[in-house]
Amino acid sequence: MNLKIAATIVLLACFGFTKQVFAANPQDLAQLKATSTCPRCDLSGADLTQFNLKNANLRNANLNRANLSQANLSNADFTGADLEAAVLRSANLSGASFTGANLKSASLENADLSNTGFISANLAAANMKGATTDFTNFRGANYQLTTLPTGVVTSNKPYWWSLERTNSRECNKFKHENSTGSTCYSQ
Repeated sequence: MNLKIAATIVLLACFGFTKQVFAANPQDLAQLKATSTCPRCDLSGADLTQFNLKNANLRNANLNRANLSQANLSNADFTGADLEAAVLRSANLSGASFTGANLKSASLENADLSNTGFISANLAAANMKGATTDFTNFRGANYQLTTLPTGVVTSNKPYWWSLERTNSRECNKFKHENSTGSTCYSQ
């Protein structure tokens, strides 16, 4: 009987410690609510559902596991921010900057990503199913095992990898007869 009580206490203590690890800093949360500016803040695990954070400055902020569902984050700056496993379902992210941000395993389902910049962002295992991506810049982004807006899941290989190797006949079919060289890229 005493063993069961001790095991229960240890288990509850472990749950208490894990909650503290992913708890947002109360001062940082208050600053964000008051000013919409909180660079380098610890907002991990924060519930910011339906917040209006238009033009917010969240550069290098820790938003790990934060819930930003249905929030207005248009033109927000998330440069270098950690949004690993963050929930951004149906959020308005139009015009936002995620340059160099970590969005690994983030949920961006049905989000508005129009005119958003994901330059060199980590989108590995992110879910963008149903997202609007008009004029979105994904230059240099990591797409390994990412669910695209169409529902297609990308390869687990780096973006430059190709399982399909073209043969020279197909590769040169648009080459002019009298020209030398090849139209194929080779390493």
